[in-house]
Parts: sequence; structure tokens; C-alpha cells
Amino acid sequence: MNKTMIGVTVLLVGASVGLAERHELRSPDGTVGVAVDVNERIDFAVLVDGGTVTEVAGLSLTIADRDVMGVNARVTRVDRDAVSREVRPEIREKNAVIPERYNELTLTFEADFALTFRAYDNGVAYRFSMSLPGDVVIASERANWRFADSASVICQKEKSFRSAYEEPYSEQTIGELKAEDLCCLPLLVTPQTGPRVLITESDLRDYPGMWLRGTGGASLEAAFAGYPLEESYEGSPYVHGRVTRHADYIARTSGTRTYPWRIIAIARSDGDLIANQLVYLLAPPLALDDVSWIKPGVVTFDWWGRRNIYGVDFKAGINTATAKYFIDFASEFGFEYFLFDDGWTDGADLFKIHPDLDMEAVCAYAKQKNVGVMLWVIWATLDRQCEAALDRFAEWGIRGIKIDFMNRDDQKMVDFYHRIAREAAKRHMVIDFHGAYKPAGLRRAYPNVLTREGLIEVEQNGWSDQANPEHHTLLPFIRMVAGPMDYIPGTMNNAQKHEFRPVGDRPMGLGTRAHDIALFVILESPMQMLPDAPSDYYRERECTEFIAQIPVEWDETRVLEAKVGDYVVLARRRGDVWFVGAITDWQARQLDLRFDFLGPGPYEMEFLRDGVNAATRAIDYRKETRTVTADATMKIDLAPGGGWVARIYRPAR
Repeated sequence: MNKTMIGVTVLLVGASVGLAERHELRSPDGTVGVAVDVNERIDFAVLVDGGTVTEVAGLSLTIADRDVMGVNARVTRVDRDAVSREVRPEIREKNAVIPERYNELTLTFEADFALTFRAYDNGVAYRFSMSLPGDVVIASERANWRFADSASVICQKEKSFRSAYEEPYSEQTIGELKAEDLCCLPLLVTPQTGPRVLITESDLRDYPGMWLRGTGGASLEAAFAGYPLEESYEGSPYVHGRVTRHADYIARTSGTRTYPWRIIAIARSDGDLIANQLVYLLAPPLALDDVSWIKPGVVTFDWWGRRNIYGVDFKAGINTATAKYFIDFASEFGFEYFLFDDGWTDGADLFKIHPDLDMEAVCAYAKQKNVGVMLWVIWATLDRQCEAALDRFAEWGIRGIKIDFMNRDDQKMVDFYHRIAREAAKRHMVIDFHGAYKPAGLRRAYPNVLTREGLIEVEQNGWSDQANPEHHTLLPFIRMVAGPMDYIPGTMNNAQKHEFRPVGDRPMGLGTRAHDIALFVILESPMQMLPDAPSDYYRERECTEFIAQIPVEWDETRVLEAKVGDYVVLARRRGDVWFVGAITDWQARQLDLRFDFLGPGPYEMEFLRDGVNAATRAIDYRKETRTVTADATMKIDLAPGGGWVARIYRPAR
């Protein structure tokens, strides 16, 4: 790791203190700037290539029974740093090495608080810090994000802070967002001219997640769920922990701490969004001494799969025979995990096992087959039985847990994520969060948190048509910027619009067969899940064998073609093997693919493409092979909702 740090400190004294001041900061290449104005309030502007892309006004933190931090503030000290280094993530979601270069400005104020700004070549971030004795109550955090009246916004809208974060993306001008429109992050803003801006956060801990709400004008306001005072544990365990009364403050926390980073990612081209890794870079450092036990991989699971098994001599369901069938399938194709989803236990008691299931026998069988077993749990039940349940899971040899139905991101829930990540790590268990808010840095400190939901994924096609190719061509530019997504790609039950029917126990994948397999390359997740029954994958062995070769960690990612909401073409490398994935929305397209990312010499390429009848029958595909070199070009034809996916490798000598 190479690291260069230059520190400059300026002490402000005398008549300069308390006067209106401007402090400026530039990114290492000089193209991104921050201009901070300190007067009666604190404002800053983000400038890109000489133009203003957003202004953030009225930054403040209000401490209950204290002054507002940010109003009539007096700067007492200015610090500047410059950092250049390489970050090597424990789990390689996008790249094995992430360059990190930024310039930093810290303004320290008389009231024992500070604001730190960082300028990267592809974005800006800021955060508060405080140095107060004891604990404090945070009444509010304020910021008003201003854009041009004509700017459009793509976001997930809610009417309350209780959310599964599974609303469809909507696009509207910023002025069409009303005060009752709560937008969870990430949120993408597109002005008529200039770069796109994506807003999200990182290093979220001991604090509620930030949302943005409309104002009815050309601005958005920061919004936060109040601290939970009362929670309901009545009725179904799926809704246990629902907040019934919030406080009029947002957090109770230590008086000396740093607060989450607020991120403004800059994208001059749409592909810049896919390449952006500021959420990871601004996250807290690794909190574990040993990560050798953390194993990314592909998961087969029994939620829909057990309902659609055929060609076997046992009654499929939640039982030992079905579990062994899934484990045999995973072992045969080299998939790392089998997950028991909802139903293996009583939802309200993790010690009440389904009577037809011998958990000890299943876990012993999985160990023989070198397959890890994971368990699905309701968060509130796990929270209540945490240590005893995790200890029992460890006795069984459980390798991971899928935690569901949190549906909030207030301070107490954020604390739950951190506590469970820590407790699971003690027992060498990986985590998949469902019913979850967006990634906000936890996975860098605890890389056993491999993936999470926080998006519309294929299960919703059991009752709607929202997980469709148009949605797929939005996810890489918005939700995936924050971190890995458990979308569950790779179904063999593919459908065009006219073929589609919502079927709760066997959701169809909207888009072609090649499109859905390409999602394994397009949509990042160090833990990918297979939606269908093993019976379907055995029937479609050629596709299953192709999927089994696709890694879930990547040494290098390159964006070849990308347009928000229209199409994506990515090349990803693992070792010396490249994979290329291409998807389109409902519009058929022909794209020119260049192979200049390859090294010298010939490569062999095996690829799946849309069949000639894929626009009629989405399952139609062809597998082909050819030799390619770095100077080659190729036209690829994508059907409506179509795709193309390739594995490119050096031939054996």
C-alpha cells in the first residue's frame, strides 16, 4: 500500500473569526470542487468542470437542550490533507485493487464540532464530528439539497419510514416531489446539462439512515426516522418489532464521535455510476482479525424450489430428503451453499424445528458434500433469542444466516445490523440481509455481510411484473452503486411480456434466458442465489454448467457500454478469465462489442445469445463458441428484454 499524506493547519484568530468566510477544496485532478460558505449558516456548492451541480444549504446538527451546531458558527481551525493509496478489499465485489485519491478539508468550529469535506475525482463527501462530554440527544440534522428546476430524479418513494425498500423506481422532475414523498437512498438526479449526481451515505452506525423528502420546489431536504420509543410484538412474527411510537429526536449517542458520510457521486457518463466505489472507500476499516473463513459463493435455496421438484422418488417439502436433494445438486455443480428458507422452524421460536426435518443429519450430510448450510430467520425472533440461537446454529455447523423483515433504518435498527454482524462473525457465519436498507459501509468492517436485498428482486414477479428488464437496466446505476444486491438471477422460467403470468410459488423471470444468465455478470453480489428447483437446472444442464463457471468475486470490472434505463454491457475478470454480460430493456438492440480489454494472443469464447425466436419464446437461446483477439469486434443482437453472456479464456496449450 502506497500512502502519501500532507497536512496543513491554519489557526484563525482575531478579527477573522466570526466573519463570512469561503473555504475551497479541489479534487486531485482539479475537476471537482467544493466551495464552503460560513456565515449565519453553513452552505456549500459542488462544482464539476467549472459548473455548479448542486448546492447544499443550512448544514446543521441540533443537540437537544443545546445550541444548533451550524448556525452562527465560528471557525477556529482549518486543516487540509491529501491522500493517495490503494485499497485491497477483503471481498472483491468489483476490483481486487481500488485506487483512493482525495483532498480533504476539515473546518473546526468554536462549539466543539467540525465538518470534514473530501473531494474525489468522481465525487464529494462531507460529515459532522463532535467532541462533547458524555452522551447527547440529536434532535435533528438539517441539509437542503438544491438543483435546477428542470432536473429529474429517479428514486424509490415511500409515505413513511417503515419500508421494505422494495418500491419501484419512479422518475419525475424535482419539483414534482412533495413533502409527503420520502425517498430512500440511493437517489439519482439528472440535470438537463452537466453530470448526473447520485446521493447516498456511508459509515452509517449508531445513527438513523438518511432519506430525502420533496419540498415542492427545486430542492430536497434531509429526513430521518425518529428514535423508536415503542415497538409492537403482537400478531404475526413477520411484523414483530414494528415501531408504534417515535421520539421527537433521531438519536441518542456519544458526544464525541464522527457521523455518517453524505456522498455526492459525480457521473459525467452513465458508466461512471457503475464504476463508483465511494461507499466502500468511505466505510470504516476492517473490524475482524481473521477473514479466511468468509466464503462467497452461489446458494441454492428451497423457498420456491421445494414447491417445484419433479422426477424424484420422495415427497418434496420441508423435510430431510428434500434438503439432501438440494445439497446433492449444490455439490454436483460446485455451488457453495444450501439455504433453508422460511418454514424450517417456527417463526416465533428458532428452537422449534419442523417435525419432518432432522437438522443434525442434514448438516452432517452437507459437511460430507462440502456444502455450507444457511438458515433464514425473522429478525425480531433472532434479536430475542440471539446468543442461544446462534450458539445452537454453531453446534450444527451452520455457515450463514439470512435475516428478514427488518423494514426500518432508525438508530436502533442500524445498531441491530452491526451487533448481528459482529455476533455472526464470532461464530464464522456469513450474512444476507433481506427486508433491508441499502448498503452503507457495514460490509467493509464486517465482510461476512456478503449481500442484502433493499430492491425489487425476482420474487416480486410472483404477484407483479415489476422485476423486469427496464428495472434491471436501472439497478446498476442506482442501487448497485451502494453495494451488493441479492436479486436472485438465473431462472430457467423465462418470459416475454405476452408470456408472463404472476405465479406466487414459481415466479417467472421477465426477459430472455440469455438476459437472466447475463444478470449473474451484470448485478454484483458475492453471494448469488438460484431461484429455481434443482429439477429445472438438471433439465437445463447446459445453462446450469455455464452459470456454475461464473464467479461471484471479480479482480477487474470494465464498463463497455451503458445508458441508464436502456442497456448495460460489462466485462469482468477473475484471474485470467473474462466474462462479458449485456442486457437491454424491452427494446431490441444491436450493439457493437469490442474486445480491446483482452491481452495479446487468441482467446476462446463460449457465449449464450438470444435465439432467433426469443422475442416470442423467452427461453430460446443458442450456445456458440469462437476465437477472438483484442482487435476483434462483434455485433450482438439483443431481443426485447434480451441478453448476451460470454466466458472468454486462453486455450489450453
